[in-house]
Amino acid sequence: MSIDVHQHLWTRSFVDALRARTSPPRLDGWTLILDGEPPYEVDPADHERRDTTGLELVLVSLSSPLGIEFLPPEECWPVLDAYHEGVLGLGAPFGAWAATCHSAPDPDRLAGDLDRGFAGLQIPATAVPGDDLLEVLTARDLPLFVHPGPALPITGAFQDTPPWWPALVPYVQQMHAAWHYFHAVVRPRHPRLRVCFALLAGLAPLHSERLLARGGGGRGLVDPDFFVETSSYGPRAIDAVVRELGIDVVVNGSDAPYATAPDPGLGAAAGHAIRVTNPRRLLKRREFRT
Repeated sequence: MSIDVHQHLWTRSFVDALRARTSPPRLDGWTLILDGEPPYEVDPADHERRDTTGLELVLVSLSSPLGIEFLPPEECWPVLDAYHEGVLGLGAPFGAWAATCHSAPDPDRLAGDLDRGFAGLQIPATAVPGDDLLEVLTARDLPLFVHPGPALPITGAFQDTPPWWPALVPYVQQMHAAWHYFHAVVRPRHPRLRVCFALLAGLAPLHSERLLARGGGGRGLVDPDFFVETSSYGPRAIDAVVRELGIDVVVNGSDAPYATAPDPGLGAAAGHAIRVTNPRRLLKRREFRT
């Protein structure tokens, strides 16, 4: 039985909250309207299918590219509350990452949400989390999940871009920045914090040679509590990251319904580590209320 640390499932309460909005991010029927991306036609069936075959735990996360966490608090919290209520009612094998407001951080409110049974906190890669929020996590020995945030509106020479552009350019750049920021700035202040970076941190770990050339540290310095998850990548990228970081910090994530969990292609032992052993270590596997 495997663990998937990264899925998106929109519940009825969350959909209703997005439809109630009159400005982006919002849903017009099933058309998603955002500031930095073209309109996207959501397939409602994607959020009704709940195939969890072979999974002992599935962690649902807020879609941070929507930009909800950066809304003013009076707009942000109703949508986050709807997300929290919906995912807590999904039932086994689902668990979820909590989300919080970054325009007006509220550590006490985050603490109350986490204590309802969430696996940890998800933040957009474009957020700079304050020490007070991270201390709420470390006090509970819960991990942080860093996910791509909103893509900025495209201007200048890059206006005529294909629909896949945000996922391939801004999201990857955000994960690069988050990976290096957490190593350079966050880790010295929060030595016990466990962090998981989505989409293999945009392959930022593979730039260690350039980092060394620019005076940023050396190769072989692997933080055992900085994990990367595999969503949207396959055997070649996973193999390259394992060669750089080792197998023990790579965890399984699918980004369903937008992608499927890749087969690492590294053999049974590595597959078990990525799908079972490492996610359990990230989460310090506990019972999640559903």
